[in-house]
Amino acid sequence: MNILQMFSYPFMQRALIAGVLVSLCAALLGVSLVLKRYSMIGDGLSHVSFGALAIAVALRVAPLWFSIPVVILAAFLLLRVADNPRWNSDAAIAVMSASSLAIGILVISLTTGMTTDVDNYMFGSVLAMTKTDVALAVVLCAAVLMLFILFYHKLFAITFDENFSRATGLKVSRYNTLLAILTALTIVLGMRMMGAMLISSLVIFPALTAMRLFRSFRGVVVCAAVTSVLCFCAGLTISFAFSTPVGATVVAANLTLFLLSCLFRLLRR
Repeated sequence: MNILQMFSYPFMQRALIAGVLVSLCAALLGVSLVLKRYSMIGDGLSHVSFGALAIAVALRVAPLWFSIPVVILAAFLLLRVADNPRWNSDAAIAVMSASSLAIGILVISLTTGMTTDVDNYMFGSVLAMTKTDVALAVVLCAAVLMLFILFYHKLFAITFDENFSRATGLKVSRYNTLLAILTALTIVLGMRMMGAMLISSLVIFPALTAMRLFRSFRGVVVCAAVTSVLCFCAGLTISFAFSTPVGATVVAANLTLFLLSCLFRLLRR
């Protein structure tokens, strides 16, 4: 297979650009989410996004523009639940996740049926990326990188010790909300390629792999970003070569690297 020939197709060019940027954003956000034990929020938001996209398809409105505010609202609600000691955050995420998925399936079955477009949102498709998706990915990546660099020390503080950060006068809830909004945007955009069932893996796997190789927060962040981008490029190439689903292939690449990092850590000990 000629790599240059593979990327001569416009849909592969769009997939590469958008996929690399979304993978980078997901990895950066994923480090804080995993360390704060919020990693399941990504999975819950992906199912909320699927429900919103199903309703958008039924109403014949732009799916992305309809689902973005819905998922941001869901992220805000899940964050408030997670901060409330009287609620079981895992149970709340599970309830919202299952409910959103069920609503999406019911809406689809009563209106359009399981069309190819809906199937793409469920399991992802490299052909689903449009120029609008690529443009949104560029804007999102620029925003995430800028905000992550600008508020790096504050995100570091709320990731490791919220109580101390709150005692020093830091607006913890404000930065948690920012983290949730950026995660929601990343989830919605990444669903086009990875699908609702697999998009949360971009948030979780790179962070887990990096944490087995590095101990410093900065080292984990850099390693997670590099790992995520490399795994996506490898998964996209293998997917094209062997005609496998791109989302599942990218997850398999991440899983392979994670297992190798576990083996490396075991041998190093």
